[in-house]
Amino acid sequence: LGEPRYVVRLEPETRRVVIGTRAELARRELTARDANWLCDPPRQPLRLSVQIRYRSAAVPALVTPLPNNRFSVRFDEEVYGIAPGQAAVCYQADRVLGGGWIE
Repeated sequence: LGEPRYVVRLEPETRRVVIGTRAELARRELTARDANWLCDPPRQPLRLSVQIRYRSAAVPALVTPLPNNRFSVRFDEEVYGIAPGQAAVCYQADRVLGGGWIE
């Protein structure tokens, strides 16, 4: 294959594992469920930083509340390693405001 490959997507209904290059892992958006806010839940979009991996830096993003205790995240730059079931933690400076589970 000439270069490292990564799991890009799982398709349980067809029992397929789709692999691709690192570039194919890059995403700028995610949706999270089961939001848990440590302050009043946002009623409008907020500029925050969002961390998706324990060892990753938080990345500036627009966080938009959605119905049913969900929110969307639009990162300012491409992010690698967004995966369903992982936490998305929202920060304002160094203060945790809340988070949810990536869909």
